[in-house]
Formats: sequence, structure tokens, C-alpha cells
Amino acid sequence: MTDTTHTQPIPPGGTARQRSPEARFAADALGGLRRDLFHDAFAYRPLPPTAPGGPFTRRGGERMREYGAWAPHAVVLTLAGMAVFLAVASTQGAGLAALLCGLLAGAPVLLTLVRPVGAFWASLGANTVALVVGGGSGESPWPPGGFLAHLTVLTVVAARTRPRTAAWMWGLTALYGFLADGLFGWGDEFGGSDLGPMLFFAGVALLIVAVRQTVRQARREVSVQQTVTAHERSRRTLLEERTTIARELHDVVAHHMSVVAIQAEAAPYRVENPPPELEQAFATIRENAVAALTELRRVLGVVRAQDYEAPDAPQPTLADLDGLLANVREAGLGVTKTVTGAVRELPQGVELSAYRIVQEALSNTLRHAPGADAGVEIGYVLGGLGLRVVNGAPPAPDLVKPSPGAGHGITGMRERVSMLNGEMTAAPTAGGGYEVAVFLPVPAASPAEGAA
Repeated sequence: MTDTTHTQPIPPGGTARQRSPEARFAADALGGLRRDLFHDAFAYRPLPPTAPGGPFTRRGGERMREYGAWAPHAVVLTLAGMAVFLAVASTQGAGLAALLCGLLAGAPVLLTLVRPVGAFWASLGANTVALVVGGGSGESPWPPGGFLAHLTVLTVVAARTRPRTAAWMWGLTALYGFLADGLFGWGDEFGGSDLGPMLFFAGVALLIVAVRQTVRQARREVSVQQTVTAHERSRRTLLEERTTIARELHDVVAHHMSVVAIQAEAAPYRVENPPPELEQAFATIRENAVAALTELRRVLGVVRAQDYEAPDAPQPTLADLDGLLANVREAGLGVTKTVTGAVRELPQGVELSAYRIVQEALSNTLRHAPGADAGVEIGYVLGGLGLRVVNGAPPAPDLVKPSPGAGHGITGMRERVSMLNGEMTAAPTAGGGYEVAVFLPVPAASPAEGAA
């Protein structure tokens, strides 16, 4: 015998009704009240010293800034002492009752330094006990010491919690005041109730604190957003430079792959009666070269911008540097060129990168140091190529305003140098100019390549 259980789907809304917006609002409000003032109300949260750069640690000497970090604690201690004094002075009679009222007024204020939310509840409880012990000293429902103590507690707790907590504390303070005024009924006998002044001053203080916290939170969010935006802008700049480099190097790599394919196809015809194995090897080389060239073009299609147009002229090399310098001189920049070492042909990728680095360095000089002279030094050394572009200070920096650039120049140069495993330094000079020094390693040619 088998036992089978049949389940039927329950249509939406068949057994449970959705709550109305008013009910959801009330539930959310009660949930916020529980999280803000009931959940871990007496959790230990000591007030930390003021961070460097704050209002109390911004000026003065080192010792003054060290003491200024504890200024909020000193203010709370001072207000606690004032609340104790008012409570003792306003309590009818003297002795143990006055001392107890003083302690009940000062303890919640001090508690705000370590357990802020718990201090709010302690203030309400301490005020109730003070009303009973003091025998109706002063106005109701807060005696003078309790009035200052509770107002201080509200302000400090609001400053240490979220703005929503301030609204809850003000509402509960109003509710407590109505209940206490009705239960003890000392307001008419001693000059009236102070519930109105308490709610007014508490509302003003809590509103100021809440607005200040909201402004500070907005500033923090703006600062974080600016940091994220700057990071994203830096990443986008880096990707744009890498894409530009990839597009430029495509022509160089494609040329080499085309040469390989053509030579592999023509090689068997240069040998009389080549063996089948040799013909098959050259055919395989040509197929791989063509396949690599096809994949290279496909990858370039991914990184190419929609408005990108392929250049008609071949990519520049160091042999075209004189034309670049002539154009720069026509733009008003006095530039000299110095070449040291034995000039030799370098790999096209190195030649292209060297040309672009010099071009970008001179462009930066035109933008940021108009009217200054520049020098370009090219050194053909064993194992690599050295570049140095240095410019002096502008002749009249106060009269000629530099033109702001996109900020991609140094990034692009570093990417080209990093791609070739080179080294680069870019820093201001002692005379007010700027210097860019680059070394691009070049592997030594093999004897066979040198013979070819």
C-alpha cells in the first residue's frame, strides 16, 4: 500500500492578504524603532578621540592637538558636572536625597560616552526616580538638574547615532513627559510644567544635530563617489591608451605576418625538386600565418572604436622624427635633437613606441610650458635605446597660461614602455622644467640575422 500526498497550488492571495501601504509603513516604523532604541541598547560603544584634522585638532601645537582630541569628552564631563550642581541645589532639603538626585542627573550624561542608546533610557529612568526622591523639587516633569541632563543626553546620543534615532527620542520624550506630568501632577503646584520648553529646546538641538549629520553624510558620499569616479576615469584612460597602442601595433604585426605568409608560399619555388616534406612544412607555415593574421584582424575589430579610420600612411618610426620636430618648431617650440651611438634599425614596435613617446613628451611641453625650449636626446646603446626629452621653465609663466590636456600623456608613455619591458622616469627638474627619460630594451640580433 502506498501513501501518496497530493498538494494543490495556492493561488496568490488565496490564504494571505497583502498588507496595505499604511500597515507596511507602521511595521517599518516599529522595526526602525526596535533597531534604533531597543536592539543592543546598552552595547558598549566608547566615544573615540577626535580624528586629526577635526575642529579641535586643526590648529595649535602638538600638545594642544593631542588635548584637543579629547575636547568632546571634556564638554560632556562639564555638562555632567553642571547637571549635578543644579540637581543638588534644587532638591528640597539636603543630605542623602540631594546627593542621590545629583548622581541621578550626572550618571546618564556620563553614560553617553560609553553606551549612548542606553543613556537615553537611563535618563528617563533616573528622572523618574529623582522626581520621587526629590519630592517635587522644581517644575514637572523635569527638575532643573534633570532638564539639563536629559537635554544633554538627547544631543549627545543624536550626534552619535543616525538622524532617525533623534526623531524617535524626541517622540518618546514627549510621551514620557505627558505621562509623568499626569502621574506626578506637580506642575501646577510648582509653577507649571516644563514639558513645552523641553520639547522646544530638544527639537531645536536635535534638528541642528540631524542636519549636521545629514550634511556630513552627504559629503562623505560625494567624496566616495568622487574617488570611485576618479578610479573609473583612470581605468578608462588606461584602457583607451592600450586600445590605441593595439591599433597602432596591428599594422606592424600584420606586415610581418603577411611577409611570413608570402615567403612561405614562394620558398618551395626557389628550390629545385623540393622534397614533399619541405613543401608540406612551408604550406603549414603559410596556413598558420594566414590564420594568425585573420585572428589578429578579428581582435582588432573588437577593440577598434566605431569612429576609427585606418591610417593611409604606414606607422611612423624614428626616421620620421625630423618631420615631427619641424612641425613642433612651427608651433613655436624651440627644440634640438641629439643622437649618440651607432644608428641602427630597430624592431618596428620599438621604433613606433619611441616615436610616440617623443611626440607625446613634446606635446606636453607645448601644453604645459608654452614658450620653453626643449631637447630630444636619442642614444643607441648596447642592448637597447635610450630616450630623454627635457624642457626648461616657460619664460613668462605668469603671462602665458598653460593649456590643460586630457591627462593621458604620461599614462600612454608608461603603457608603451611597460609593453616593451622598459623603464621610464618622469619628474620636474630643478630649474622648473620637466624631464622624461626612457630606456627600451632591444635584444641583440643573432649572427644569422646580422648576415641577412
